[in-house]
Amino acid sequence: MDSSLLFLFSFWALTGSFISQATAESTESCPERILGNERRRSCPKPCKQDKDCPNKRQCLCDGQCGLSCVAPGRTCPWPLTPSPNSVARLLSPAPSFSALLEIRCQPNFKMTNGLEAAIRRCQGDRQWSGEDPVCTGAADAAPMAAPISCPVPEETGLTLEGTAALGSHISYSCRPGFALLGNRENFCQEDETWQYPHPICQRVFCPPPKEVEQGYLVAVQKQEYEVGEAIYYLCKKTFLLDGPNRVNCLPDGTWSTIPFCRARCPVPAQRSRVILAGVKLWPYEIPEGVVAHGQNVTFYCKHPEKRCSFTAEQPCFDGQLTAPSCYLEPTWLQFKLFPHRLVSEIAQCDASNLL
Repeated sequence: MDSSLLFLFSFWALTGSFISQATAESTESCPERILGNERRRSCPKPCKQDKDCPNKRQCLCDGQCGLSCVAPGRTCPWPLTPSPNSVARLLSPAPSFSALLEIRCQPNFKMTNGLEAAIRRCQGDRQWSGEDPVCTGAADAAPMAAPISCPVPEETGLTLEGTAALGSHISYSCRPGFALLGNRENFCQEDETWQYPHPICQRVFCPPPKEVEQGYLVAVQKQEYEVGEAIYYLCKKTFLLDGPNRVNCLPDGTWSTIPFCRARCPVPAQRSRVILAGVKLWPYEIPEGVVAHGQNVTFYCKHPEKRCSFTAEQPCFDGQLTAPSCYLEPTWLQFKLFPHRLVSEIAQCDASNLL
């Protein structure tokens, strides 16, 4: 092992011993929860100290997942699937969490990225970090020299559009569930360097969803939700859901439309019939004397000059239903002594009488 690899191995061994203590100092040395060069579908539960983790897990630094709840005894696949062009060697006593392995090309082969060796680390998801290096021989080399260009970023989460040739522009984007941090465009300069640093793709999460008044939230209680995750809302008895009951975590880290739980409305008519869903009813015939949110109630009004009636419709909105201004509630005597003269019982006005 050359001196540079010996130094790298010593550094990783020292780092693994240090983060296992999960102290406040390790919080400062461990990177934030940003996925960069390592392609990972998910990260373990975030933490700050061991007590944040369930049994048999410790708060350890899991590469670009940052401080995470990891089972230290987890192992990564070993030995690796044999490759005809490369050889892998375990640099740690066992293929457990934070262990390192070295991959070198066979004689007469070279890595396409120009490195002598690749070092991979055992992550909390039981996978080795990074990607398998590609070793090519002289027969695999292109017959023509590659055109002069700027180096392509190694950020695996980035999607590039354009060319890295001198004087050309490229644009960056991230796959769903990640947000781009940095410039969206770059320019390859004459000195074979980029005008701006390459951006990174940061994992996007939604915060815990808000509670809905008079409603229930049906979801696994977590501190953060991944893009695409869904939660559900239900309303308490007698309340009506206004909006979708399924809410999704969007790619920008926000939730889709949050619904409301709307209250029923008492009907403000006690001695006059009204029309509900096309049926003419006395107030005591209406179940509990209330209507649901969004339901329309038709009231009867008396013509100011003629003995005929006309109708006016009012909607129920979240517990509020107001009678139209033309409606007059009959008195108790009118209701008891002259029920046939109530405005809801007299003939309706002709259309010509309403002009």
